[in-house]
Amino acid sequence: MLLRRDRALTAIAIMLDVAFHAGRTGEFASGAEVAERLGTARRGAEPVFQALSRAGLLESVRGPRGGYRLGWRPRDLRLSDIVACVQDDADAPADLTGRLQTAVLLPTWRELDAELRARLAGMTIEDLLRRAQAAGLRRAVAEPLNFAI
Repeated sequence: MLLRRDRALTAIAIMLDVAFHAGRTGEFASGAEVAERLGTARRGAEPVFQALSRAGLLESVRGPRGGYRLGWRPRDLRLSDIVACVQDDADAPADLTGRLQTAVLLPTWRELDAELRARLAGMTIEDLLRRAQAAGLRRAVAEPLNFAI
């Protein structure tokens, strides 16, 4: 597994952004806004949004007031589940057949992979939200409408 950093990190970043800005029961976060906050192109993030939605980790609504919100409670969203829905067979280690590789490198790789999987399974989006709060980040509150003439 050892993460393909681009898709796995993007998936976790999207889930954290949606949790931070929309949550489970709140407003929907538009895909364009999420992509802008992540500093990525919406077109590049769209396959990740789709994979997260298909897995039920995000709920999506189409239309002008549509967007994304969490499909599960933050405490139930394990990072391992998020990464699993964007992993593909290209993430498998190369077929190395040399004696040194099969005796040393591949077992070491499997060991690192198991440790990474365990660490991701032990962390949730709620844990990341707590880290955001500890870092001094605050969720935006709706600004009151100001009708000045």
